[in-house]
Amino acid sequence: MKNLLEYKNVSYFYQTKENEVKALDNVTFSLKDKDFTSLVGPSGCGKTTLLSLTCGLLTCSSGEILLDDKPIKKHDDRIGYMFQRDHLFEWRTIWQNIILGLEIQKKHKDEKLLAFAEDLLKKYDLYTFKNKKPRQLSGGMRQRVALIRTLVLNPTLLLLDEPFSALDFQTRLKVCDDVFEIIKSEQKTALLVTHDISEALSMSDRIVVLTKRPASVKEIYDISFEGKTPLARREDKDFGKYFEMIWRNLV
Repeated sequence: MKNLLEYKNVSYFYQTKENEVKALDNVTFSLKDKDFTSLVGPSGCGKTTLLSLTCGLLTCSSGEILLDDKPIKKHDDRIGYMFQRDHLFEWRTIWQNIILGLEIQKKHKDEKLLAFAEDLLKKYDLYTFKNKKPRQLSGGMRQRVALIRTLVLNPTLLLLDEPFSALDFQTRLKVCDDVFEIIKSEQKTALLVTHDISEALSMSDRIVVLTKRPASVKEIYDISFEGKTPLARREDKDFGKYFEMIWRNLV
């Protein structure tokens, strides 16, 4: 299977009034098409910085990031970004939130895209809430809406920046299952940033472990749980073994 996303010797420096701070140091790894990959590393090591470079919000100080063999550009519409919070607008209905990206891109009158949006709502059990406001939905349902809002734009790559961190533990487990099912069903390539090793293990095909700042790749783990759901993975006999290996590389 081909590499869809490639990081080639990516380094990044923050400029401060006093000096230059190196955040990333020759980061090199790749994501295969339709893979779910997680980034873990010490707090403050540069995981979110790497996501910002990947979506074009920042520019590499050196090295390059290629998506489908082409350089990342600013406001790259091949990339969808799911944030820590759902950022749904409370004054808009669920449907109006779903098509927000289409409105911004002046595509909200495209009948094929609107039909695709409706199909996603039906497919993932949200259609009956189409005319509700976000405050009428549970936290888990709101995250599904946020993901569908991103998928409506049909991105090649999904970036997820700790999208479950604002949820309580029980809801988090359920939403991990929901989001995993949607991403796999829609055959998307995804890169998740998380501080939670268990969360990374429950969802990923591969886990990339970064060093402390300036971050470089310390280890890459291929994860295999034979098609199990995130919740079922947590009950697998190998889950603890994977956890211990990754934990030892973080401390």
